[in-house]
Parts: sequence; structure tokens; C-alpha cells
Amino acid sequence: MKDTENTLQQLLDKSFESFDLVQGSLVKANVLQIGKKWVTLDIGFKSDGLVPIEEFENHANEVQVAEGDEVEVILDALDDGFGEIRLSREKARKQETWDSLEKSHSEGTYVEGKVVNKVKGGFTVFVDVVKAFLPGSLVDPKGGKDYPDLSGQTLEFKVMKFDKKRTNIVLSRKAVLQEQNSEERERLLEVIKEGEKIEGTIKNLTDYGAFVDLGGLDGLLHITDLSWKRVMHPKEVLNVGDKMEFLVLSFDQEKMRVSLGLKQLADDPWKDIESKYHVGQIVEGEVALTTDYGCFVKLDEDIEGLVHITDLDWKNKNINPSSILSKGDSITVKIMEIDLEERKVSLSKKHTTENPWKDFEDKHNPGDILENMNIKSVTDFGIFVELDGDIDGLIHHSEIAVGPEEIQEKYKAGDQITVSISGMDSERERISLSLVS
Repeated sequence: MKDTENTLQQLLDKSFESFDLVQGSLVKANVLQIGKKWVTLDIGFKSDGLVPIEEFENHANEVQVAEGDEVEVILDALDDGFGEIRLSREKARKQETWDSLEKSHSEGTYVEGKVVNKVKGGFTVFVDVVKAFLPGSLVDPKGGKDYPDLSGQTLEFKVMKFDKKRTNIVLSRKAVLQEQNSEERERLLEVIKEGEKIEGTIKNLTDYGAFVDLGGLDGLLHITDLSWKRVMHPKEVLNVGDKMEFLVLSFDQEKMRVSLGLKQLADDPWKDIESKYHVGQIVEGEVALTTDYGCFVKLDEDIEGLVHITDLDWKNKNINPSSILSKGDSITVKIMEIDLEERKVSLSKKHTTENPWKDFEDKHNPGDILENMNIKSVTDFGIFVELDGDIDGLIHHSEIAVGPEEIQEKYKAGDQITVSISGMDSERERISLSLVS
């Protein structure tokens, strides 16, 4: 029995000798069990050690070990007064992190840290369990005092200053962004070529165009390069999130500005327009838009023409287009002009019908007497008279014997008078009359 006890004591003494169990030693341990509050570790000694579970959690309170893992811990005490081995994972993590920070500083590699709060002159950042400082001047490439608030973000940093004795770590986010931008710039210089296609995603829509994410750089698709047809707003043809091909129209490598085109990927409909349309042709179209100055008519998918307000009606020069036409209405128009340089087609609705002034001119001769004609209106410069074809003729005040002030007293709208035709100009839509006493 005594021999057995001696053998056990010898084995125990040998186990002490096989470990450098000195307070503060860094030892390897196996994770035996993960509980709600404690992690049980085996360091190969006569009893297991316990470590608070918080010492194994990251900044997101996620446990970073699993049962069976091997971890390093610091030996705080072989006997804490209650016969327990006291271990510290946090102290081991600090040592590991310091070693990692020193290596990153010397090699210029990045470290990951969480920005915990804003302090005077910058931010406090935790790289694992080691506290570091991020100066405001090293937050982004812009520099200055108006740097963004990074609180709560987990980001990559570069170690600019390392002093373990004074526990002084200075980080830079600016250096990371500058290097990444430089790398991104080199990549984009290889990918983006003027005159070539590039894939991108619609990021944002504005009144003047769309911003396209090209994978690290935004390109501008101006509204004029969106479609060959008229587009009032990009949302008519694009949606945020759309992924498609674009043509690189220009690329300023110094300012890293990219101009994109979409319509350039399709055939230019204006190239062959004269093979489809010609001046004088009467065609059917669809009202695409009414404005104060006229209406746009869709001739085909990508070609629109304008009917100016003066070409809507022979007799009413000031008609409101929206009072007689609506979007989607079918309309017959005559092509008056095709301007290839300006990419404009001038249309006329009134020229699809007979010119009433030309019709009147064909039926009458200068000097003809017209009896019992109704006065339509009396103005300072003369009298307007209703004529056949629902048009007006003018007796200029110089043709009237009385003075301008007396004209409105002597002649009233609705009165009947006899006139003679003194001149006709159907192109200018004018008929001059004289009073016959």
C-alpha cells in the first residue's frame, strides 16, 4: 500500500516537472465544455480550469471557440484559495493581439477593429481586446475636421504607431482607403475603356440621368444618352437595381469620371429616317405628350415629331393643345421638315386639310363686292369681318373715313356691312377688305 502511494506521488511530482507552471505563463489548453457562464479547460494538470465565457466572446457577443478547440491562456494562479486553477483567456488574447499588432505594424498589413466611441480628436477602437486610437485626421482621405462618425462600425485599419511599453497604438483608416482606392483605380483602368461595353447596376435616378455602379466607381448616364426617343425622366425606362450593359463614352482617368451611353448600343433610327419619311408625306401617329407650345407625336418606336401650336388649326391660332388632344390619341399629320443635324421633325395637323384662305382665294378675285357681311369684332386698328369658310378679313382703320376713336362708336359686332376685296395672301393667311359706302 505504501509503495502504491509512493508511486502516485512520484507520478504527481513528475507531472509538475513536465509543465512550467509559473504564474503568468502562457499555456495551451483544450476546451472541454462550454456552459452558460463558464468555459472548462484542460491544461493537462490534476484539475481543470474555469474561464468566464465573456473572455471568449467577440465584440458582437459571439463565442469564438468550440468544444475540442485548443486555445492559449495565461496561468493566473495554481491555487486561488479554493483549490482551483485560475486561468485568463483575456490576458492571453491581449498578448496575442499585441504580437499581431506588432507584426502588422512592421509588415504594413491591415488589422480589424471595432470603433466603440468618439473621443476628443478622434475615436477609440478595440482591436480584439486591445484599445487603440484613431485620430480624426486619419479617418478618410479628405482629412479635415468634418470627418464621418464611425462609431459602432467594424473596419480594417493600418497600424501607424506601435508602442507596447506605453500601450500606445495609433491606427489609420485613411491609409487603408487610399491603398484600396489605388488598387481599385488600377483595376478600373484595366476594365474601363472608351468605346467598349461595360456591365453596371443602376444605383440612383435623378432628373438629369442615372448613376451606375461599375463595381467600385460610379458612372453617369445622362438623360440625353438614355434613349433615341424623347425621355422626360429616367424612371420612364429605368429602375434602381437594374443590371445591364452600357457603352463607355468617355473616361477621365485623372478625375475618375465615367460617362456612359445606353442608346448607343442600339442602331441610330435617324440614320435611315429619309428612307421611311419625306417632306410632304401624310402619316398616322400617336400623341406622346401635349405642352403649352404644341404636341409631340410618336411616328415609330424611336422617332417623334412636334406639331407646333400654330400648326394645329387653321382658324384658331391660340388653341390649347390639351383641349383637343390627349396622350395616346391617334392623329393624322403632315411632315413639313426633317432636320437631320438637329434630329427634329416638324409636323402639321392643319396641313392635312384644305387651307380655307387658299380656298377663298381660289373662289374670289380682288375687287369682288361682298354684301351683308357680319362684323366679328372692332379694334383700335380696324374691323374684322366674317367671311365664307369661317375665316376673317380685316378693314384697316386707314380704309375707314372716320377717326380711330369714332370707329368703335359707329361700328359694332354683329352689324352688317358691304365690303370689297382689296387683297388676298393665302400663305400669310390674310385678306384685306375695304368699306363700300
